[in-house]
Amino acid sequence: MAIRKRGNSWQIDVLIPTGRRDEDGREIKERYRRTYSKKKEAQAEHDKIRTLVREKRFLDVKKDYKTTLGELVKKYVENHKHQASFESLKSYSLENFKVHFGERTYLSQVRYLDLETYRNHLKQKATRHKGVRADASVNREIATIRHLFSKAVEWEMIDQNPFEQGKSLLLKASNQRIRYLTEEEIDRLLEECKSAKHLYRVVICAINTGMRRGEILSLRWEQIRNGFIYLAKTKTKNPREIPINKDLAQMFKEIRKEQGLSSKHVFIYNSRVVQKVHKGFRAALKRAGIEDFKFHDLRHTFASHVIMRGGSLKDVQELLGHKTVTMTLRYAHLSQEHKMNAVNLLNGLTRPDKPAMSQNVTNDRKSKVQQDTAIS
Repeated sequence: MAIRKRGNSWQIDVLIPTGRRDEDGREIKERYRRTYSKKKEAQAEHDKIRTLVREKRFLDVKKDYKTTLGELVKKYVENHKHQASFESLKSYSLENFKVHFGERTYLSQVRYLDLETYRNHLKQKATRHKGVRADASVNREIATIRHLFSKAVEWEMIDQNPFEQGKSLLLKASNQRIRYLTEEEIDRLLEECKSAKHLYRVVICAINTGMRRGEILSLRWEQIRNGFIYLAKTKTKNPREIPINKDLAQMFKEIRKEQGLSSKHVFIYNSRVVQKVHKGFRAALKRAGIEDFKFHDLRHTFASHVIMRGGSLKDVQELLGHKTVTMTLRYAHLSQEHKMNAVNLLNGLTRPDKPAMSQNVTNDRKSKVQQDTAIS
């Protein structure tokens, strides 16, 4: 057992008997390390562990002293691998975490300070495209790790979640980014997508429905009926119904005529198609000269134009499948802007020095009122 100074902190380093023996009969020991900001804290923990080891009570005192991170991750994967977001997000986050800390690390060794340091490490880590990681991306990984330790408490592998020993480690990510296409940008993008009919149709569907890319590419013909698209498996777990407008209905008819009954899917979902859509969309954006735009922003484009053409926030909330109106409020300013434009049409109506209305105009309006009255 030892206490060492590491920079501005103090580390205890202890070999703990596991009660197991190797093939040669030698007792197997595991290394237990923990870091403290003050020497007296490290000394107190060191003395406590030394006493427990001497009395052979160490492994009976705390569960987290004998459960490793690798064991916890394995159990977590067994119980949550069927989640919709597991392969696309959680498996990646868990692997990063396990590699960073080491799968043989005891759960008791992972403290709040270590988690905060790991969060900051993720923030500095570049993306696959060598870009700066978004706060929301970091938060998704941290949320996964927090859930991992929450399950460890429920499964009685540890007594306390280390995340609960300090403030929330989630970064204050801004969800207010709204990048949507103007009508002119929509025309440019669609023109560049026309060379790839499949991509063109996927983008048309996104702009007219606000559906997510996964929802579009997995869309089946059986989900389209009675003028609606019925989505059962959604991100929020709540089913939703999306009305089909005339433009989209015409496109579905064309696809159905071409396919016949050869496919259950509207856009033929498979990994090859997903890659083609992803790469083709990025290439089309570049040719169209559209910057700072992602496929998900087509969802914002749909919502923004619904609002700007007179739709209500409640309409958009239901169409996008938001559980609460809070997420939808990001589009409120678009509605206010167009209301302001409408009110500005009245500029000069009450101005004292406005020009007098001509008698002809007055007579025309009186005539129009009389006609409307007669019709009613």
